[in-house]
Amino acid sequence: MVAMNVANRGKQPSLAQLRAFAAVSEHLHFRDAAAAIGMSQPALSGAVSALEEALGVQLLERTTRKVLLSPAGERLAVRARAVLDAVGELLEEAEAVRAPFTGVLRLGVIPTVAPYLLPSVLRLVHERYPDLDLQVHEEQTSSLLEGLAAGRLDLLLLAVPLGVPGVTELPLFDEDFVLVTYDDHWLGGRQDIPREALRELPLLLLDEGHCLRDQALDICREAGRTEGAPVTTTAAGLSTLVQLVAGGLGVTLLPRTAVQVETGRNPALATGYFADPAPARRVALAMRTGAARQGEFQQFAGALREALGDLPVRVLHDGGLTPSAVLPAASAEAAAAG
Repeated sequence: MVAMNVANRGKQPSLAQLRAFAAVSEHLHFRDAAAAIGMSQPALSGAVSALEEALGVQLLERTTRKVLLSPAGERLAVRARAVLDAVGELLEEAEAVRAPFTGVLRLGVIPTVAPYLLPSVLRLVHERYPDLDLQVHEEQTSSLLEGLAAGRLDLLLLAVPLGVPGVTELPLFDEDFVLVTYDDHWLGGRQDIPREALRELPLLLLDEGHCLRDQALDICREAGRTEGAPVTTTAAGLSTLVQLVAGGLGVTLLPRTAVQVETGRNPALATGYFADPAPARRVALAMRTGAARQGEFQQFAGALREALGDLPVRVLHDGGLTPSAVLPAASAEAAAAG
């Protein structure tokens, strides 16, 4: 019988003691339990006795022929197994942290990038990083940046520059904007559209809050479009926007990665391409400056650049770390608005 010394209750049981007790509670036989966990039988018996002393309760009823759990032992065996399971999960998580491209990666993506780049991202993760638990969150830029700063998100995929202190950008590619018109529009099918053509066109744009809207307005201002020129904001997404164009309500600007998905199956739409240098946007990954997984994210950016070869973009193979806060303010405001 174990003495129930109240003073002993301040002692902390060890993992070895819990492991020994859990093995005995499972096998109800000291020899079999000792063999199961690779411990000698005397050491196992001593570990269980030490646990009983530390807890101040009798866990086992020992006889010459068998071992039984006491009522307290039956209750505490469940707890002991739960503790050992939790420790095992802790060790697995620590191993995942030490090993790159394992565990959870919470990726935030803007709506005007997600449908067109996610197939490449998901294929890359599936083929090259099968142990990575990728979780995708589609939100506008302001929400993504808040999530990144708060630790809710690990990495962002969005248009840059951002101009946000504490955020580092990993540029991926530049892509041109394309003019989308209804099928018999006079600019449809042209390959040399001057930017000045945007000055008086009935332009359809996304709702407030989308960075693509602000980028398009910047392009129009650079082309000499006045504030009084007609601009209609009626769509929350690009799919709706191009349907409005197909109905003859106006024209719009799409990034080239979106053109095939949004216009490829609609004969009522036509596309026109701008003369060089065409208006363009830059897309990048963004992370917290000094992030613990910075090296991993840089490798991921490099692998993603390689995976974008089939897309109509100019991949930035020498893309490096770009502190967001040092980029030009004017262009940064347009990107951060999305």
